[in-house]
Amino acid sequence: MAMKEVSSNKCCGGFQKVFEHDSVELKCKMKFGIYLPPKAVTEKCPVLYWLSGLTCTEQNFITKAAFHQAAAEHGLIVVAPDTSPRGCNIQGEDESWDFGTGAGFYVDATEELWKTNYRMYSYIKDELPILINANFPVDSGRMSISGHSMGGHGALILALKNPGKYKSVSAFAPICNPMQCPWGKKAFSGYLGSNTTNWEAYDATHIAKSYQGSPLDILIDQGKDDQFLTAGQLLPDNFIAACTERKIPVVFRLQQGYDHSYYFITTFINDHIRHHAKYLNA
Repeated sequence: MAMKEVSSNKCCGGFQKVFEHDSVELKCKMKFGIYLPPKAVTEKCPVLYWLSGLTCTEQNFITKAAFHQAAAEHGLIVVAPDTSPRGCNIQGEDESWDFGTGAGFYVDATEELWKTNYRMYSYIKDELPILINANFPVDSGRMSISGHSMGGHGALILALKNPGKYKSVSAFAPICNPMQCPWGKKAFSGYLGSNTTNWEAYDATHIAKSYQGSPLDILIDQGKDDQFLTAGQLLPDNFIAACTERKIPVVFRLQQGYDHSYYFITTFINDHIRHHAKYLNA
């Protein structure tokens, strides 16, 4: 698969790059950010995938999260893909901020208008790692995943649905139970249709209830003053209850005074990098 380098900036001794490629799954051009730590010059490094939230592109995390120093110190390659297909000319894809462009929700759509392009689940699970492993000094056996909000939902479902694929998982303010919240109901009905049984495959709380895979150590940070927590969009308590029932270890930290923004992510990102490095560098 041909890739084109869009940008390259030296950062913390390594390089923050952005590439563009033609996606087979999504049938459009896609961009992703990749941070290559200094260590990547001489050896293969573990990789952390970061999934961003609603309205984001590959740019938000790489420009706002201030993760580079910690990634450089721990020798982690960090990949930050876009959040949806772009420019597919689907009727209605640009009408709202929480559906369509910038809101792929990390599902494989089954509904007529969306099913050809909106296959973010398979893109993140299969296509992107194959591309990354083939073109960068990645140790493909050492991979972890993290994300924010809609991307936190993506990280949790990918880890829970693919036991053993990721060494660790973490999330900031994830949408934990999308079947029960307005964002999730809108996205799932649009992408997956009205039969809610089909939604269960992409709901972290539902998946956790029957999880039987290898042990997962989940770290979640949630701002206590997050307006979307108050609005019932995130529902972390439902997820924690499901994990407790299945004895899946979750460290859930409710952070006093923090909201949903990247200021919150920047504050705690080093903890998450350390969480992943513990497993990736073990």
